[in-house]
Amino acid sequence: MPPAPAHKVIFDTDPGVDDAMALLFLHRHPAIELLGITTVHGNADIDTTTRNARYLAERFAIEAPIARGAREPLAMAKSPPPAMVHGDDGLGNVGPSFAPSREPDPRPAYRWIIDTVRAHPGEVTLVAVGPLTNLALALKEDPAIAELVKAVVIMGGAFGVDGQGGNVTPAAEANIHGDPLAADLVFTAPWPVTAVGLDVTHKVLMSNADFARLRERGGEAGAFMWQISRHYVDFYSAREAIDGCYVHDSSAVAYVIDPSLFEVRHGPVRAVTTGIAMGQTLQRPDDRDFPPGDWDGLPSQGVCVTVDAERLLTLFMETFIDTEETPS
Repeated sequence: MPPAPAHKVIFDTDPGVDDAMALLFLHRHPAIELLGITTVHGNADIDTTTRNARYLAERFAIEAPIARGAREPLAMAKSPPPAMVHGDDGLGNVGPSFAPSREPDPRPAYRWIIDTVRAHPGEVTLVAVGPLTNLALALKEDPAIAELVKAVVIMGGAFGVDGQGGNVTPAAEANIHGDPLAADLVFTAPWPVTAVGLDVTHKVLMSNADFARLRERGGEAGAFMWQISRHYVDFYSAREAIDGCYVHDSSAVAYVIDPSLFEVRHGPVRAVTTGIAMGQTLQRPDDRDFPPGDWDGLPSQGVCVTVDAERLLTLFMETFIDTEETPS
């Protein structure tokens, strides 16, 4: 009998090409028990991200329930979706091959998160790879859940490691910029947060050759990832002059499965909520002394600062590709 999954996960997501890949990664890896999928505004509007989550779940027989989440940030207007990155449909302009029939849970995502965390106290890891609006709404509705969550792992932020800046402004990464007030609430709540930001995801490059291997040897999921990645890879090839794309959201999943892939720095984290640096993420490292200020009394959170990119890519690829030799 195979061992029980080690991690009960709620996946908060805005599918999104790389979100779709991360969802398939969660679904396929034996260490993960996917409790549910909550959708949020971000890579597309909430109707589209929820439709995409329903489609992915139905197409790939993902039994986890889906709850529709926030359509806009807590305290500002939503920015236009980045169609140049993810396509007009959020799935690389491939589009769903059928209209999903599966209906979301009637509860809003923040309420579904609260109820599920309370049903599994101390066991749930929240993996959030879009704007953090749903998590912030859950905290505002029921602050006590912070003490009941096992861990929060986000794909978001840029902390200046090796000079890494933002990707939507010089200071800000897209998910944090999408709702900086929500991000600041999440970082300063008394639950353990680890940020898997651009500092490490920009070191993990999935090449076109990797996607070709997935297409040839990764079954239906691999062929689908090849298909939806074409628009995404074209964007990165033009903007960054790289042969492939960065592994953003799946890096957060990889952290849950194997934290030893990363080196983590600890200290309180804040997100800038207004002004020219809106969406910037800043950490006060625990091993540095500063005069008294707004950082005092805040929980120490984790920020990933290095990654073993080769091992991370191997983990991802071997989740979909059978590496055993076929007998001759």
